[in-house]
Amino acid sequence: MITTPFVNWPEGLELVLASRSPRRAELLQVAGIPFVIEPAPDVEAELAATLTNIHHQPDLYAMTLAAAKAQAVADKNPARLVLGSDTIVVIDGDILEKPVDVEDAVALLSRLSGRKHTVISAIALCGGAAGMPGLQAYEETGVEFLPLDEATIRRYVATGEPMDKAGAYGIQGYGALMVHAVQGCYFNVMGLPLALLGETLRSILSVP
Repeated sequence: MITTPFVNWPEGLELVLASRSPRRAELLQVAGIPFVIEPAPDVEAELAATLTNIHHQPDLYAMTLAAAKAQAVADKNPARLVLGSDTIVVIDGDILEKPVDVEDAVALLSRLSGRKHTVISAIALCGGAAGMPGLQAYEETGVEFLPLDEATIRRYVATGEPMDKAGAYGIQGYGALMVHAVQGCYFNVMGLPLALLGETLRSILSVP
């Protein structure tokens, strides 16, 4: 694997990805960032009260989840640099996360049909060079969907692709045919804002 030329990566350093997301792992690999995977435990239940109180602040909501995921893994690996991330979809001020079932996925996609929404992906780095509690940041990307009829939505949901994704779609898969326009970072919609991550890593590793 060729290591990224955009970060002066210390020899032997591996980023710990606190996520089960295959998209995030794929993006780190494409970007040339050495990493290992140690999935974070589910933190939503533990943070339920906090998340309810900040539901009207989507950026803080996503950063809180990303930080909690990173911290949970960093607590077990305090000397290692850990990356946590969280992605949400926002429309009409409401936060849309992963669908709970097929009908929920249909409802989410029906709401997004023919409209613009915002995707927010937050990152948190802690442990190792980042220290504790570390650094948090987020990226916003505007996405506009083509109009979708119910039959099309149900065919898409039947593929299974929407079921593990915020807003019930994947821009890198079948869902690409629904997307009319993207304003901002494409990789952010996939779940990991690579340019923002690179900037944050450079600041941690003190490389201009």
